[in-house]
Amino acid sequence: MFKTRAFISFDYDHDEVLKTFLVGQAKLPDSPFDLADWSIKEHIDGNWKAKAAARIRAVDVVIVICGKHTHTATGVSAEVMIAQDEAKPYFLLNGYKDVVCSKPTGAKATDQIYNWTWDNLKILISGGR
Repeated sequence: MFKTRAFISFDYDHDEVLKTFLVGQAKLPDSPFDLADWSIKEHIDGNWKAKAAARIRAVDVVIVICGKHTHTATGVSAEVMIAQDEAKPYFLLNGYKDVVCSKPTGAKATDQIYNWTWDNLKILISGGR
């Protein structure tokens, strides 16, 4: 079975546990995706962006996990803008069920934050958005 290669973008300072949850879902037997890479925790400079761009170019989709502070996460915003520049599909996931989560500043006004359920994730991975 072909699995979609995904890059995870998330706020290292506040939402690393959410990345761990997504890694767990990728390991499920019926998972339609493999995690090829995730956010780079380095100082944002030209070299960082080049590394992120290379990683994003190598995947099929970028999954952006949104939390309470995502709007302040400059790395997440940069990764979203790289995905846009590279014409890579991406989608935003609401990381917390009962918390208002924010979009990264690099997201488009029209980008929707989707509820993170297993069924939704499968649909989003397959391009349903």
